[in-house]
This record gives sequence, structure tokens and C-alpha cells, in this order.
Amino acid sequence: MLNALSIRDVVLIEALDLDFGQGLGVLTGETGAGKSILLDALGLALGARGETSLVRQGTAQAVVTASFDPPAIGTPVAGLLELNGIDFDPGEPLLIRRIVKADGGSRAFINDSPASASLLRDLSGHLVEIHGQHDDRGLLNPRGHRALLDAFGRIDTIPVALAHRAMHAAQTALDEARAELDAAARDREWLDHAVAELTTLAAEPGEEEILATRRQGMQRGEKIAGDLQAIADLLDGSEGGLARLRQAARVLDRIAGDHEALGEALAAVDRAISDGALAQEKVDAAAFALAFDPAQLEADETRLFELRAVARKHRVQPDDLAALTQELTEKLERIESGGAGIAALERALAAAKSDYNGQADLLTKARTDAAARLDAAVKGELAPLKLDAARFRTVVAPLGEDNWGPAGKDRVEFEISTNPGAPFAPLIKIASGGELSRFILAMKVSLAEQGGAATMIFDEIDRGVGGAVASAIGERLARLAERTQLLVVTHSPQVAARGQHHLLIAKSHDGTVTRTGVRTLDEAERQEEIARMLSGATVTDEARAQAARLLEAA
Repeated sequence: MLNALSIRDVVLIEALDLDFGQGLGVLTGETGAGKSILLDALGLALGARGETSLVRQGTAQAVVTASFDPPAIGTPVAGLLELNGIDFDPGEPLLIRRIVKADGGSRAFINDSPASASLLRDLSGHLVEIHGQHDDRGLLNPRGHRALLDAFGRIDTIPVALAHRAMHAAQTALDEARAELDAAARDREWLDHAVAELTTLAAEPGEEEILATRRQGMQRGEKIAGDLQAIADLLDGSEGGLARLRQAARVLDRIAGDHEALGEALAAVDRAISDGALAQEKVDAAAFALAFDPAQLEADETRLFELRAVARKHRVQPDDLAALTQELTEKLERIESGGAGIAALERALAAAKSDYNGQADLLTKARTDAAARLDAAVKGELAPLKLDAARFRTVVAPLGEDNWGPAGKDRVEFEISTNPGAPFAPLIKIASGGELSRFILAMKVSLAEQGGAATMIFDEIDRGVGGAVASAIGERLARLAERTQLLVVTHSPQVAARGQHHLLIAKSHDGTVTRTGVRTLDEAERQEEIARMLSGATVTDEARAQAARLLEAA
């Protein structure tokens, strides 16, 4: 809902701050007072073109700020703000500010965050509907007619959306299977060779690491074995340490005799021989423990190099060879049994299409029935609005198969004929002026429960009518205002009397500058304004009495 509008330096408006309430608000004033300026100012906040002619003469810029209800989480307004990175608080008003420079250019802000005029236009469709001389949004846009009809008929479109999703998934699965089969068939010769090679190789996950670790261990063992042999030769070879010690022992044993010192030397040599023999045993034991099989080393190296070569060939890691074998084997099997798989997917798609068509046909019937009810509802509103010669119809027509979608197979459009014998045509191409606005009103009343923008504005909906027709317009506006905020620019006293809030737009001149101002009328002022609307420049007591009767009847 539009809560407030602040205007600075827009055409003849110098400074204006307006508050708006719920229900029906009416705006009246003499011709030329500047009612259109107020709508132009609001239009700036809603993304209209920032014309420099809107800037009040002699000022640098025009500024308009509109305040709306806080955007609720999950609503289209909140979604647009989130999509465009605009911060908002669900507990704070939504503020839209537009600045137009006198020397050209404009800027827009949403909650003080810079925004584009196009974003303002996107938001405006969810915030305000303006129905006037040149409006081409809301009910006049055929793109929204299908959703409006579905809402009017309380039609559940979810089954069709689910069926369309299933049909799309089945089509995708079939397309992918066919593409894979075609690609695989082109590579059949390579695939046969690859599967044979990989199957023969029979690689296992983790095998490369096992082989590499074992190979490294055997390579180290080979070097150690050589070193141990050298040690053994040093200890017990023909020229080794033990042999020399034994030779020394024999010499000492021969010459020791009764010499105590030589006896001690011999004992030390004997101990060295014993220790050397023990060392020899330890070296021999180590050599035996670290013994390696050269044939096993060669076999492991051959296997390791083969794994790595095949992995490089297929551009995978050696550990992935087993998975690749499985993948290519399955692909080969699908080629060999591909016809059966494709046939199964084709049957699944046919079933999904049948289900979609069935659900869509039910939806078409529901729309056709709802269209008849909507046509009757609108027809009942036309005659009281002086549109008794007009005819309205809701067209439910089939779409081409390429345009079928989650919302079904139907094109929906509202059409009218304004004169007997005249052909039906889209609303925007036939009606004009006040006639167009009354058509919109008739449709809005018929669709009253189906939601829409929180604020609706009708600009001179009563143009060219009076009396009973104006009363009928006022009565329908009041009914519509029970469900949404309504602002109406009117020349009709019957419509003005229905207002819950009355704004008077007036022009003043101080001898130098002309200004447009707006003020809220109290009950006495309302009666006087409605009396003016009834009688013209000279307000009579009879007009005042009639105005009082209109207000009392409202």
C-alpha cells in the first residue's frame, strides 16, 4: 500500500507531503489545477521517464519519494529486491526516491541504495496499478491474462506443472541416451580394443602404490646386500680381519711360553676373534633377512611400468583404471543392448507425454468453464457502467506444441467489442479514454478476489458520464476499495461522495509564481467541494443540500 508521497519542485508543485490511508481516496479539483502533475510525480517513483520538463522552473532538480508498506518475505517485491542486492527490513517501510536534474539525467534509490529506473518499473507492477489514458500494464497486458483466469476459476495448475516436469525429464533422459549411444557407436572399434586391454590388465585400486613401495624396498635391499657382502669379506675373507687375528693368535701361542704379558696379549686376541666371529654371524643373518629376488624385482617393475603406461594412455591415474574398466565395459554393453534401453526410454517418454496431455486437457476444460463464468460476471457489470452495447469474452486458444509448458497448452486473452456487429479485438486496441477505464473497473470488480497490486489508481474513470452511470461507478469503486487501496482522480460528485479520504488539488498565484497544492478536506469542506462539482463556480444552497444527500447515501 502507498502510505506517503513527498514531492519537491515538480512542475508547479514546490513542496508537498501527502499521507494516504486504506480504502477509497478521491482527488478532485478544477480543470487545470494540476491533477495530472500529481500522477506524473508518482510516475517518477515508479520508473517513468525522467523528463527535464518535470523540474520546476528555476530549480536544480525535482525529487519524489514514495513510501510503501514493508515488503513481506516471499513476496514478488521482496524477491526483486533480493535479486538486485537491495537491502530491506520486513519491519520498515519501502522507500523509493527519484531525482531528476534540470540539466538532464536522473537517479533512483530504494532504501537509500542506488537503483535503476528499470528496477523501479519492475517493482511498480507489484506496488501500483495506474489505469488511465495511456496505461498499458495490468489487465491490458495479455501475458497476465492466463494467470488471472486461473486465479478467478481457482484452478489448480500444479498437476500440469508436475506432469510437464516429468515429461521434460523423460525427454532429456532419452536425448542423452541417444547421444551417448551414437557417440559410443562411432567409437566402437576403439572401445573394443580399450576394454580388451583394460580387462587383460585387470588393474586393482591401490596396486600401483603397493608395487612402487615393494620395488623401492627391493632396490634398497640390493644395495644393502652388496654392502653386507663387502663387510663379510672384510671380516672373514682370505685377507679379512678374522683370518689375520687367527694368524696372530697362532704366533702368540707359539712364543708366549711362561711370559705373563704375552699370555694376556693372547687372551685379548682370542676375545677379538670371538667378537669378530659373532659379528660375522650377525652380518650373515642380516644378509639372509634382507635377501631379495631379482626376478621378483623385474616382474614388479614390469607390472608397475605397464600400469602407468596404460593410465597415461587413457589420461587417468593408475588407481582409476579399475573404475575406467567398469565404465567402458558398461558403455560397450549399452551399445550391444542399446536398442532395448532406447526403447524403454521411448516408452517412458510416451507415457509421460500421455499424462501431460491428459492433465493439460483437464486444465483447458477448467479454463474454458472459468472463462464462461468470467464472461458472465463482466457482462453483468457493463450495462450499469454505460457499456451496455459492449461485449466481453475470454479467449482460450491452443498454443503450438513448441510453446507447451508447465502452465499448459493454452493461450488466454481478454477481448471486447464496443459496438453491435463490431469484431472482437484485444482490450487495448478497441477501448479508449474513460471507456477503457470503465472496462478495467468492470473486470477488476469481477476479479476482485484474485489480488493484484496493493494500490490501484484510476485517472478520470468517469469522463463523459454522469447521473446513474457515475453512481454505478462510485458504487463499484467503493466495493473494490474494500479489498485494496484505491485512489481515483474524478470529476464526478457521485464518485467523490464515495471517498473515505478526499484530497483537493488547487492552483494558486501570488502575482509572481504559480503553485499547485494539495490538502485533505474535512467533512464540511468535502460537502462544499462536492457542491462545487455539482453546480460549478457558483455554489448554491441547493447544490450544498444535494451534496449532503450524496454524502449521506454513500
